[in-house]
Amino acid sequence: MGWTKLKFHHVLWLLLWVLQIPSYAQSDSVQMYIRDDVFADYQRFLKDRSPLDVEDFSGGYIRRDVVDMVLIQKALLLGGFDKKFTYQTGNVNFRNTKLLEQGKLLLSFDSYWLADAEPLAQHIYISEAVIRHGQYYAGIFYAPDNREVTNLSSWDDLQALSAVSTPRWRTDWSTLQQLPLKKHVIEHEWVAQARMVSMQWVDFMLMPLMPSKNNEYRLEGIHLVAHPKWVVLLDGSRHFVVSKLHPDGRRAFAALQKGLKELRAKGIIKKAYAQAGFTPDWSKMQELKAQ
Repeated sequence: MGWTKLKFHHVLWLLLWVLQIPSYAQSDSVQMYIRDDVFADYQRFLKDRSPLDVEDFSGGYIRRDVVDMVLIQKALLLGGFDKKFTYQTGNVNFRNTKLLEQGKLLLSFDSYWLADAEPLAQHIYISEAVIRHGQYYAGIFYAPDNREVTNLSSWDDLQALSAVSTPRWRTDWSTLQQLPLKKHVIEHEWVAQARMVSMQWVDFMLMPLMPSKNNEYRLEGIHLVAHPKWVVLLDGSRHFVVSKLHPDGRRAFAALQKGLKELRAKGIIKKAYAQAGFTPDWSKMQELKAQ
């Protein structure tokens, strides 16, 4: 009788323990949150291929966000992490960071500036750099009929212009602070920033170049173009981040680092960003900097 009672309590304890394990720890898939416009371009670019099958990163719908999304999945698969991802799309920004800290999100498909990742190091693993110092040049994006930005011809002309970003993006904000602007506007949501520029409430914002889209950005009434001549260096490195508290975090990070090492050795990381047009066409563009 005592053995039966002990066995019953043991089984009951095991059952309660299993029920307390989060569903995402038991699943063969991992739920991911992604900005809807990035996911749409990712699907159009991939065309039902596996990220492992992507060798050519040129063509339509490719941009820095999409390259990030493909590269991180290639690295994970090469490193042996083969759980499937399911996608929840929407306007996600800083919510992702909170979910990473809480262990409710495995990783970010969008790479982080090192300056933004390091303060979170207690909660996240930080990968090797995918974009190294001195490699990130951003376009100056503005409304097509904004004549003041169109006519920008020198560093000193910036004194008549305003730009928008958020101090939460340390590298972006630090870069804007170094520009001699008339006004630095704070807005924390990325889509709201783009809408403010499109409405010409603010003159411009810094964004990755999108040559596959003729350096134009369109979304729900927002229309922005990159200045045809000028780019700005954002002096920092970008890295992928993985949650330390997620049940799959340690294994995913080990696979990611292994895969990134292989991709870097084969020159695929450099080729991917170059083919996507991330590197400015220096025959047409110049870095805007103090003389």
